[in-house]
Amino acid sequence: MPDLVRAALARLDRVEPVLCAFHEVFRSFAPVDPSLPLAGLPIAVKRGERRSHRESLMALGCVPIGLTTTPDGSTLWQTWGRNSRGVTRNPWNLDRTPGGSSTGSAVAVASGVVPLATGVDGAGSIRIPAAWCGVFGLKTTSAERAAVGVFTRDPDLLAAYLGTSEVGSPTAVWSPDLGFASVDAEQAEIAWQAAAKLRPRPVDLMLPDPAEDWFANRCGPNPALDELFESTDLLLTPATPGPPHGHDGPGTRINTSLTWAFNLSGHPAISIPAGFDSCGLPVGLQAVARHGREADLVAAARLISGAVGVAPFAN
Repeated sequence: MPDLVRAALARLDRVEPVLCAFHEVFRSFAPVDPSLPLAGLPIAVKRGERRSHRESLMALGCVPIGLTTTPDGSTLWQTWGRNSRGVTRNPWNLDRTPGGSSTGSAVAVASGVVPLATGVDGAGSIRIPAAWCGVFGLKTTSAERAAVGVFTRDPDLLAAYLGTSEVGSPTAVWSPDLGFASVDAEQAEIAWQAAAKLRPRPVDLMLPDPAEDWFANRCGPNPALDELFESTDLLLTPATPGPPHGHDGPGTRINTSLTWAFNLSGHPAISIPAGFDSCGLPVGLQAVARHGREADLVAAARLISGAVGVAPFAN
């Protein structure tokens, strides 16, 4: 068993009784070719995700150590997960949700169990838990509403996952609400302060609320976004309209309001750790790029945040 895998399992055994991030844990592993670029790197895999995505990471040398929690089907907005031992908890504040639906994967990375975990993002299911758990969460370009991606605390692992080379500093514009969302002032201010490292130009962007199209599963080009990306590399927004809610649910707030438009349009997007609110909870900055330009998202991640630490529960 690779040393990194052994250490990951030891940390998992320590934090899992409280965090409940794993649906299933693996204890036996096939040998790994040491010449592979990510040989022996332990990863967590979102339960129910595409097998081909897991296999692509294993081909790089990654070692899955378990399947992570997702919602049990009774949660309307899928903002938290659970396993047979209980609800999955946010490692920054155990009374708050980590977000979802890639719930356990975000917690596994934020708590330091694994350096990389997989997710699937159908409306913000990677970006929302990444924002609320204080890690990077990438949704890749996709012609379908749901796109695969990963969580990590290290932008260099994003580059390794994508196979991207170094790029320069991308140009950016800023919108606090996409023209329709109701965003808490504190969330917008913290995201804006982080975004300022890219010197974005504020734009008066007026997208239509995508809720109707999302529920009708109408995916396709967005003329407003196509025009916007003719003159900039990145669109920056807060990742979520508010902080993580408690385990009793989100109430009437739609936490996907800033994310799901880009599932319909297929643009790649990332949540970047932006800082902490007045309650000590993580806040995310969302960056959206042109189709196929995930390299610009990695560049933004490196310039804005750099590598981030482990949530305090696991220390």
